[in-house]
Amino acid sequence: MKILAIDPGYERVGIAIIQKDTNTENLLYSDCFTTSPKDEFPNRLLAIGDEIEKVIKKYKPEALAIETLFFNTNQKTAMRVSEARGAIIYKAKAMGVEVYEYTPLQIKIAVVGYGRATKEQVNTMVTKLISMDITTNRKDDEFDAIAIGLTHCAHKKL
Repeated sequence: MKILAIDPGYERVGIAIIQKDTNTENLLYSDCFTTSPKDEFPNRLLAIGDEIEKVIKKYKPEALAIETLFFNTNQKTAMRVSEARGAIIYKAKAMGVEVYEYTPLQIKIAVVGYGRATKEQVNTMVTKLISMDITTNRKDDEFDAIAIGLTHCAHKKL
């Protein structure tokens, strides 16, 4: 099974494709897709949707695993991220991909076993849980996307 895992944002979107076989998870692809702050917001949403479509067409995942929104003190940012999530979910559903959502707590528990785990702890566990090239320099957004994909594997007992 192939899983498209997304750490949503509107400036940076963590994207990962995970191949789940009988006893192993392999990272087929990861990226931190960025949009320009110079672009108008609707154009940024369009770029995100286009990128998601491109990845879905290339890898043909059966599932989208995406993080739910954690509301912080900046409501404008939270609203923009939720709009980006909407564009991503819409694109996946329109292309026939099932959508699964996971909270930050679920992700930390699935990957680290502790709901208050730090980013560093999550990143360290990701490299131990999935077959991936550890020499590649990945951004936190990519590690977050991979962790979301691993959470889906754990929750769905794939």
